[in-house]
Amino acid sequence: MSTPEAKLNVTHLNAGYGDKAIIRDVNIAVPANSVLAVIGPSGCGKSTFLRCLNRMHELGPGAHSEGKILLDGLDINSGDVDPVLLRRRVGMVFQRPNPFPTMSIFDNVAAGLKLNRVKGNHAEVVEKSLKQAALWDEVKDRLNASALSLSGGQQQRLCIARALAIEPEVLLMDEPASALDPIATAKVEQLIHELKARYTIVIVTHNMQQAARVSDHTAFFYMGELVEHDKTETIFTRPSKPRTEDYVTGKFG
Repeated sequence: MSTPEAKLNVTHLNAGYGDKAIIRDVNIAVPANSVLAVIGPSGCGKSTFLRCLNRMHELGPGAHSEGKILLDGLDINSGDVDPVLLRRRVGMVFQRPNPFPTMSIFDNVAAGLKLNRVKGNHAEVVEKSLKQAALWDEVKDRLNASALSLSGGQQQRLCIARALAIEPEVLLMDEPASALDPIATAKVEQLIHELKARYTIVIVTHNMQQAARVSDHTAFFYMGELVEHDKTETIFTRPSKPRTEDYVTGKFG
């Protein structure tokens, strides 16, 4: 499922560390303003695939990759592409909330702006980002408070706001709700629905129900291979591969 019109177009992607291959010959396209859920058992290569999309994979010791990843037709692994600038276009939200502990709520959101020397009214950007992350109303009266004063769910939405502040085009989310309670998880899932109007989102999740709720397309990885990629409804109701059916019905995982 590779199309030249896709926001992200991945062809023949292989990646690993040292002599160990983690993902092999992955081909996948992600349309703009859609949500792709990446599912599969632990150790199947989901997070490695995600980290390849903004070249964070290459930061690991012994990391290597080959194949093409196109962002609006641009080969992100080209020598002409600055990985720092790429990560402005392709933001990342990690599994556990990771606000900067010594910074206020405001400064956490503005951190990327300052790091990238973005000029302009930071206060306006912070407010806009917090509103996009559905957090503004909860924190607008205490922006100078420590980010650690927030609940876990609020901290995760703060991290989403921090990623949005630098105006990425793609948002990568590595199990963003796995450490959250059901109420906070529901807020993050609602947020994903709202954000796809502006962004292309790729989310790794172990939660089958979550993948079914939030995504337009789903990719099932198993032992480093992309077994099946299709519309989410198809993957969960009439998958074409027996291994996919066994996984989504809970026969293994």
